[in-house]
Amino acid sequence: MGFYLIGGIAFIASMLVQWRLKSAYAMWGKVRNSRNFTGAEVAEQILRSNGIRDVKVEPIAGTLTDHYDPRSKRVRLSEGNFAGTSVAALGVAAHEVGHAMQDAQGYMPMKIRAGLVPVASLGTSMGPYLAFGGMMLGMTGMVTLGIALFAGAVLFQFVTLPVEFDASRRAITQLDSLGIVDPREKAGATRVLKAAGLTYVAAAATSFTYLLYFILASRD
Repeated sequence: MGFYLIGGIAFIASMLVQWRLKSAYAMWGKVRNSRNFTGAEVAEQILRSNGIRDVKVEPIAGTLTDHYDPRSKRVRLSEGNFAGTSVAALGVAAHEVGHAMQDAQGYMPMKIRAGLVPVASLGTSMGPYLAFGGMMLGMTGMVTLGIALFAGAVLFQFVTLPVEFDASRRAITQLDSLGIVDPREKAGATRVLKAAGLTYVAAAATSFTYLLYFILASRD
């Protein structure tokens, strides 16, 4: 019963956070920036201004599929943000370049997160099943293994928080210091990035709650 209650609360919270993000993105996605820059142009400008020459900017299909790939040194912007001139597009583009800046400067939380990727993948895919299966079968070792693996996935999500918040901070700083946005546009970009950041907070909080549930349930 407790598991389903947590799931229901998490689902509602996730929907509210997603609604806030989509609302902010939709609002500022309709507002063209005063200098008529595209997301790609802003990304290139910030990269050049920070002396980063080995990172390329390219489009990727989908909506809000934007990301930075440190392995291939690519800032990939969803097609709407790559060619778009909205305030939202500029904010997202600057955020992804923020990750490229972290990579170039050896930002430690980013390095830690990268090292946790295999653990997070395994923990998310197998941890809950091992924990549940172990409890049903009365196998303490399996429960412990499942909880340990899932704890790794939770740790990954918490390490992700400073990485994402720092990238957004860098984004707004760059947009402002390079004169790319005016005060109103800066406020709009900040709103979009804060809404995006809340999705990571909600995911981390939900996973942590499930971890506590597994730990407490294993003691019954």
